[in-house]
Amino acid sequence: MARDLPAPVPDRGGWRVDTGLPAETRRHVFAAACPGLVELGATVAEPRVLLKLAAPHAELAALLPPRWRLEPLAHVMTCADGFGAGGAPDLSGGYRLSVARDGDRAFARIAAPDGALAASGHAAERDGVFIYDRIVTEAAHRRRGLGRALMLALQRTRRSPAARQVLTATADGRALYASLGWQVHCPWSTAAIPE
Repeated sequence: MARDLPAPVPDRGGWRVDTGLPAETRRHVFAAACPGLVELGATVAEPRVLLKLAAPHAELAALLPPRWRLEPLAHVMTCADGFGAGGAPDLSGGYRLSVARDGDRAFARIAAPDGALAASGHAAERDGVFIYDRIVTEAAHRRRGLGRALMLALQRTRRSPAARQVLTATADGRALYASLGWQVHCPWSTAAIPE
């Protein structure tokens, strides 16, 4: 939704997204293990196809042949209410925040005092769900509150306060989001065939 990709289509008990990206041609997403996921694991032989499962690594690994490699574990997280004080994001030290909207999508960017990109993130709202995506704070700018400011800026673009807030967090991101009141909904495992 937040990446302006083709809509997911039902496929083998899950969903397929034909991403067509240089690092990823398509992804198959499953809420639970099923025969279709096992079939894909056995038949897909090319790299850049991702298999994603809402389960711990061990569960996905048990379904796949040895040629598949697991990526670092992530977590689907949700936040029922707004987070933060509801005020404007706090930036200091010459950092500048900009936010742009394009239909149901939003993009936020924080520039460092020298103009370099310090942090960025995307969000999209559709069908009662507000998804945060690709939230990144560059290494040289971490531990300065930029991730929090970025999330607050994106949250302020929500059109419906009732929209369920969802994101997928890396291990590093999980700590930030937990400090903002987010809860882990489930583990999120991804596997791919190395190039």
